[in-house]
Amino acid sequence: MHYVSTRGNAPTLTFEEAMLTGLARDGGLYVPADVPKMAQSDIAALAGLSYEEVAFRVMRPFLGDSFTDAEFEDIIAKAYASFGHDARAPLVQLGPNHHLLELFHGPTLAFKDFAMQLIGQMFQVALAKRGEKVTIVGATSGDTGSAAIEAFRGLDAVDVFILYPHGRVSEVQRRQMTTPVESNVHALALHGHFDDCQGKLKDMFNDFTFRDEVRLAGVNSINWARVLAQVVYYFSSAVSLGAPAREVSFTVPTGNFGDIFAGYIAKRMGLPIKQLVVATNKNDILHRALSTGDYTTGEVFSTISPSMDIQVSSNFERALFDAYDRDGSAVAQLMDELKGGGFKISQGALQRLQALFVSGRADEAQTSAAITGYLKRTGEILCPHSAVGTYVAEAHIGPDPMITLATAHPAKFPDAVEAATGQRPPLPRRMADLYDRSERVTEVENNLESLETLIRERRTA
Repeated sequence: MHYVSTRGNAPTLTFEEAMLTGLARDGGLYVPADVPKMAQSDIAALAGLSYEEVAFRVMRPFLGDSFTDAEFEDIIAKAYASFGHDARAPLVQLGPNHHLLELFHGPTLAFKDFAMQLIGQMFQVALAKRGEKVTIVGATSGDTGSAAIEAFRGLDAVDVFILYPHGRVSEVQRRQMTTPVESNVHALALHGHFDDCQGKLKDMFNDFTFRDEVRLAGVNSINWARVLAQVVYYFSSAVSLGAPAREVSFTVPTGNFGDIFAGYIAKRMGLPIKQLVVATNKNDILHRALSTGDYTTGEVFSTISPSMDIQVSSNFERALFDAYDRDGSAVAQLMDELKGGGFKISQGALQRLQALFVSGRADEAQTSAAITGYLKRTGEILCPHSAVGTYVAEAHIGPDPMITLATAHPAKFPDAVEAATGQRPPLPRRMADLYDRSERVTEVENNLESLETLIRERRTA
């Protein structure tokens, strides 16, 4: 199994190499050279299996010989052992043909745990066999950072530095990043917004002297292993509602396009997905791009769904790569134009994207109304990101099941939930003392040289 860059000018890698590398050296993102197909009979055979068994069968074809079957089974078992629900990703019915996929039962109460816990275990096994150590630098709009810190805290072979936008994440998200005591993890509050954090991360990867010196690795959704781990719950949920005998649709609250791209991979593998619905908040660049072909960046607005406050959606590059018939030079040209403020998607590529994805947006009032309405009608308390998803999903529900991804626990965003419902959702018991823990954080300026200096000084030998 081999992986190629979306910009067509980087070495072809194995799964393990792509996982440990993160961003390709030409600035592109790694994708499979070919997407393995699952027979309909094999998809049907997933019914009734544990989440771990589904995960093994769905992901195994992508790994090549990077891990033995026994190693991968052990990795999966350890990755999901700390989840707070035996089903790992349970479904809740919201209404006729509308279901909520609860992806917040992991250790940091967000869907990022499904990928990050798995990556943490895979890194540990791979690095132990290699006898190597890496420096992980990540950028987060809130949930990726806490999930990465939870997955890698205390590991000898990894130093972790997480950039988050100062003042632009919820208090729970911030405290999950700043309260771990392990010396190998570092929370960095960057003065700027998420796109600034993501931009500095890419700048570090493109500074090859620094990258090679600190053995830089990435666990943002630019890392293919992150996307692959998220493919699993599309299969587990769809099969539980009758796939492959009938089609199932998904609505995904989307910021960086990684979670919805995992749904696209599931469809490429043979899962009968009717609609993949992209749900955006006020920062609606993806909705505008899929509707008109115009991908022009603008102001990043702060909203009550802060993990979606993004204008540069990195994983959209993977979708563009396929929409442009895997022409790496065409994608590289678009990414160059993006540095100048944006680009226009060609008519042919836009038609291919519109055949795969539909989209919608929810503003602040609509998001709050969705939180209020679903509590009143179903008793379900939604986080604001999940509320964006349910609001957009309502316009696309048809005769086939619609699954909306609930990406975070409502207690991660208590202010927004309380404003909409009058109820302040409590943290789970295992996190009840979060507000009492001491914080450890470093404020940093939006400056590449100072960031690289800090990382050099703080990483362990």
